[in-house]
Amino acid sequence: MTDETTTGERHSTPPHDPDLLELRTPAQFKALGHPVRHRIVNLLRQRPATLGELATALRAAKGTVGYHIRVLREAGIVHLAGTRHVRGGTEQTLALVSRGFRLHEEATAGPGFLIRAALDEMLPARPGQAEHTLLNHLWLTQDEARALITKLRALLPPPGGTPSSAGEPYGLLLSLYPADIPTLPSRPSGESAARNSPS
Repeated sequence: MTDETTTGERHSTPPHDPDLLELRTPAQFKALGHPVRHRIVNLLRQRPATLGELATALRAAKGTVGYHIRVLREAGIVHLAGTRHVRGGTEQTLALVSRGFRLHEEATAGPGFLIRAALDEMLPARPGQAEHTLLNHLWLTQDEARALITKLRALLPPPGGTPSSAGEPYGLLLSLYPADIPTLPSRPSGESAARNSPS
C-alpha cells in the first residue's frame, strides 16, 4: 500500500493520480484494518479473483471470505468485476476499484494504519534470507525533509505490480515523520563535554 498524500503547497509532493483510491473515511480504514481483509486486498492486487480462489489462497471458508468481501465492497474498496454461470449457480469475480491507494492529507489514522498493516504481514526472516529493519532519527529543515521525501518516493515501485515467478514477497515501509524526541539545551559557550566527564 502506498502513501501518496498531497497538499496545496508547492513542493515535492507528486500530482494527484486518478488511478489511486484516496483513503479518508473511517469505514475505509476499518475495512482495511482487519488482517483477513488486508490479505484479501494483497491477493486482489495481483489480479481479480473469484470467491473460491480467494478462499483457497487464504485457507478459509467461503462464508468467512464472503463476509469480509462484503465489508470491503461496502467501503468502496472492492467491486464486482464480472459474473459467469457455473453448474449450481453464478460465480462472481472480485477486483479492487483502483490499482493502489493513497492517504488523504487529513487522514490522521493513516500512518498508524500503515504501520499496523506492515506489522501484521511481517514474517521473521529465515536463516540466510535478506532482511533489514532500521530506526534512525534526523534533524532536518522543512526543505531538507521535503527533498528526502522525494528521494524516498523514488524508491517505491508503482502500485499494482504483478508478482514475479522468480521472486518472493517483501514489504517496503518508508516513513519520514515528526518525532516526539526531547532535546537537551545547548551548553554555555566554552563549556565542553570533557569538563563534565568523570575523572
